[in-house]
Amino acid sequence: MNKKMNNLASRTIGILGAGQLGRMLALAGVPLGLRFRFLDPAPNSPAARLGEQIVAGYDDPNVLERFIAGLDLVTYEFENVPTATAALIAEHVPVFPPPIALETAQDRLVEKRFFQNLGIPTAPFRAVDTQADLDAALAAIGFPAVLKTRRLGYDGKGQVVVRQTEDLQQAWATLGGQPLILEGFVPFVRELSLLAVRDCYGATACYPLVENTHSEGILRRSVAPAPQLNPQLQAQAEAYAQRALDALGYVGVLAIELFQSSQGELIVNEMAPRVHNSGHWTIEGAQTSQFENHVRAVAGLPLGSTAMRGYAAMINLIGVAPAIESILAVPGAHLHLYEKAPRPGRKLGHVTLCADDLSTLFVRIAAVEMLL
Repeated sequence: MNKKMNNLASRTIGILGAGQLGRMLALAGVPLGLRFRFLDPAPNSPAARLGEQIVAGYDDPNVLERFIAGLDLVTYEFENVPTATAALIAEHVPVFPPPIALETAQDRLVEKRFFQNLGIPTAPFRAVDTQADLDAALAAIGFPAVLKTRRLGYDGKGQVVVRQTEDLQQAWATLGGQPLILEGFVPFVRELSLLAVRDCYGATACYPLVENTHSEGILRRSVAPAPQLNPQLQAQAEAYAQRALDALGYVGVLAIELFQSSQGELIVNEMAPRVHNSGHWTIEGAQTSQFENHVRAVAGLPLGSTAMRGYAAMINLIGVAPAIESILAVPGAHLHLYEKAPRPGRKLGHVTLCADDLSTLFVRIAAVEMLL
């Protein structure tokens, strides 16, 4: 670690992206005496009030030179940062998580092969570049399956479920002409995610597995810890995470999304090399939030405890401005708004709910969801 990093008051962290994740990273880091600078092409981004924002694209060398001037390190808040940009910055200041993590997560085929090489189970998959490739992949994998773009898919975008031969023409018309991957459809009983954090010295910590509920490809709710969570399931998820963290020489928070099969096996869907929506509950629900632990990890500070404070849930506020007073009237509710203009499908904020027991937590979840 750079000797300059030992002087806490002098640390300035650059963040590629100035959305809500960058905002919450800065909110966690400012009390630690850290300063922040953001690079994002969108003016007046959610994080802009927490530090200087340079409004520009990510691929201008002159802008990057200005961005990194005086920084101690750079991190990022979304995984579609150009890898060439991360690699260029890494020639001048440390970049955490390392650019190899970005490169791996940005391509679904590379990501699946990465997990496969680590002995971590995934859905069966095949690369698809032509319609002939699609036919061959389906012959190997069978129906149902999911055709996905290899890059830039998120919140359910860039993927089509194919259940029968009649679906193929429409799927190819929708996604064809770019690198694709066909994945076998995983029959699962629930979707889970694990947030793990690794510091500059190799120390790691994990949060409890959380159960996630999606609708139209967008995360709607996370419950922590996942109901009926047993130690064996937690240990299995942590073992997967440890392999991935060590293989990448990772620093920061890593999110791994998983399916739990009816036999209890955990199957990895994908990873996100950053703080993650399914970990927002940690702000009030854990001893140390995912955001503070990410900042601690990249800045060379000791990791904080990932222990829970009872039970917690996160509910996303999507598309429509919430009824603020009504939400805050729900016991155990904490509201986080991102200062973003409403539009369909857009994450405008989230509500964290806390309770001393699971039954009370679900009563509070129902109360908030009624308001939405």
